[in-house]
Amino acid sequence: MNERPSAVTFWQAVGTRFLPFADAASVELPLGRLLRLALFQVSVGLAAVLLNGTLNRVLIVELDTPTWIVALMIAIPLLVAPFRALIGYRSDTHRSVLGWRRVPYIWFGTLGQFGGLAIMPFALILVTRPDTFVVGVAAACLSFLLTGAGMHVTQTAGLALATDIAPDDKRPRVVALLYVMLLVGMMLAAFTVGNLLAAFTATKLIQVIQGAAALTMALNIVALWKQEARNTGITMSTVDDPRFSAIWASFTARPNTKRLLLAIGLGAMAFAMQDALLEPYGGQILGLSVGSTTALTGTWAIGALAAFAYSGKRLADGSDPLRLAGLGAVAGVAAFLMTLFAAPLVSVPLLFAGATVIGFGVGLFSVGTMVAAMGLSNSGNAGLALGAWGAVQASCAGLGIALGGLIRDGIAYVALTEGMGPTLADRATGYGTVFCLEILLLLVTMVVLGPVIGRGRERVDGDAAGFGLSEFPT
Repeated sequence: MNERPSAVTFWQAVGTRFLPFADAASVELPLGRLLRLALFQVSVGLAAVLLNGTLNRVLIVELDTPTWIVALMIAIPLLVAPFRALIGYRSDTHRSVLGWRRVPYIWFGTLGQFGGLAIMPFALILVTRPDTFVVGVAAACLSFLLTGAGMHVTQTAGLALATDIAPDDKRPRVVALLYVMLLVGMMLAAFTVGNLLAAFTATKLIQVIQGAAALTMALNIVALWKQEARNTGITMSTVDDPRFSAIWASFTARPNTKRLLLAIGLGAMAFAMQDALLEPYGGQILGLSVGSTTALTGTWAIGALAAFAYSGKRLADGSDPLRLAGLGAVAGVAAFLMTLFAAPLVSVPLLFAGATVIGFGVGLFSVGTMVAAMGLSNSGNAGLALGAWGAVQASCAGLGIALGGLIRDGIAYVALTEGMGPTLADRATGYGTVFCLEILLLLVTMVVLGPVIGRGRERVDGDAAGFGLSEFPT
């Protein structure tokens, strides 16, 4: 018994220096078990890189699929995200004779991820043939939907499971470590897939997708194995649960909540409009390879990790979370200006710098608005605040992605037919228009945030002491 706490202490000391939030380890939840549980985040990061990065670039550039169709494909799984709060609520109250609440949701979410990735190679084959193009697009939409829905279900139930098995005083650090592992998974996936597809062939792409499907099953099974104890006393309880609608109405009735949710939605839309465009932009305008454009997602994740670390330090020093969100919006404006000018300057380094700063801005904005949303919650509905943040953020992000693709295609068509004059008759005009709209939306976001910055600081700071950055949702 004496050896185990000392081992935990050793890993905490090592993690404090080398792995962010590794001090989440405890006697009840050792670091090894915690990192094994975090593998479901690695699988989610892998799927996110494939859907939002590699596949959208291949569909647009190599397969010449209209950008608006690809943008809608990517937006489909994001539209499932508004139900994350309901998914979490249902897993809280799940009835099961087996005694598991979270395991069924994580398992079926994993099957969704696997099934979507398994279908994708066949969808790509159908898309390449004119006579089966429509069927291929339908199959690709189904693949994106299954994969995305599986990601959301797995993440929501996995986060809930982590908070179930962690000690009360360690739960915030556990959630933070899970988010760090998500970003690490995205970086590893981006650079690995980029290297594997450096010499792009259709066969190699299919092999990568099939390998990702198999790896997803393996990672999630290892992550889930013997993590949740069976408890039929909870899953077979006959006590009536509170209505979800009543809890939601109580939350949104609080002062400043609606304005904050509006700012979250505007900011999420602003940052997300480029999600389906950044890699095709690098491929079509700057002539980057599939491997090089996939690496853009890795640099984005590096920027997000840097923002996470910076936010943690600032919040620990007592900074206003909404000021951090505003700083993220400012960083986003600078990032989109870099991305915009990368085309006329034919500068690949400027594009990669822009992708990094986009990740940094997203990280700051997400952390700041999440902590502020949690400050508006009551002590008993912190989970609802997480769900509200995720629902608004993901819904508006999905809408932004779809609009970005539609606007890019529409403006590019008008520009290439010289409807805007010979000077703007270029593919880059469509992309540039979207980047300019994102800058405008970020400016509007800052205007909406302005009146609530500093309000309720006592409430936010009080909650941040026990919640803070480390409760940032995965």
